[in-house]
Amino acid sequence: MLATDSKLPITEGADKRAYVRQMFADIAPRYDFLNHLLSLNIDRLWRRRAVRALGWERKPDGSYLDLCAGTLDLAAALARCDGFHGRVLGADFALPMLQRGQAKDTPVIPINADALTLPFRAESFDGATVGFGVRNLADLDMGLHEIMRILKPGARIIVLEFTTPAWQPLRGLYFFYFRRVLPLIGRLFSKHMTAYDYLPESVLAFPEPEAFAERMRRAGFRDVHFTRQTGGICAIHRGSRGPVHEGV
Repeated sequence: MLATDSKLPITEGADKRAYVRQMFADIAPRYDFLNHLLSLNIDRLWRRRAVRALGWERKPDGSYLDLCAGTLDLAAALARCDGFHGRVLGADFALPMLQRGQAKDTPVIPINADALTLPFRAESFDGATVGFGVRNLADLDMGLHEIMRILKPGARIIVLEFTTPAWQPLRGLYFFYFRRVLPLIGRLFSKHMTAYDYLPESVLAFPEPEAFAERMRRAGFRDVHFTRQTGGICAIHRGSRGPVHEGV
């Protein structure tokens, strides 16, 4: 749930889903530019590390899904890896974001689909990634169960998501930038009045890494753990779908 003192016109469920879809459609033209600007290009490093954590080398000719794929940067980072010969699908429910990604001529198959109701059969993918998207889901637990459904036994899920650093003075600087500077820059370049207020609010409302790891375990993922990145600004979460046993 979003923070109760939020100034944004969203709470959870259908309202949040509608707001997030429209917001990303609106900011799609400037999304990549602002991502790189606001993160000082560190987001590129985080995506490379997330791809490495996926362990695609175990199945280099497999099928992989990037959820909440946006403009397809994370999906493309996987598809362009040396030695990768598989198929990468990028699913997002904001069509303008996917269209921006297609314009980059990425080797990714775009799918306009909601992460809560994916149009894929059970056990379809050898691995999946989500880059800065799970906090936008209208129902986090439903989304985790849907990811579990489409993964093959033993397949890995990698979730790259923002968090908040614990170490001072970085924590104080982070909150000043996140709450004061980032929304101003975001409004200036995107011309959207609430999108870059939503970003810090959604991060603060999202479970801390330990709590999110527990949510992943409750959804049925095994071997769950996470690593904090760049002083705790974000975290890379990892989990695997366990084997399916007969009669269970």
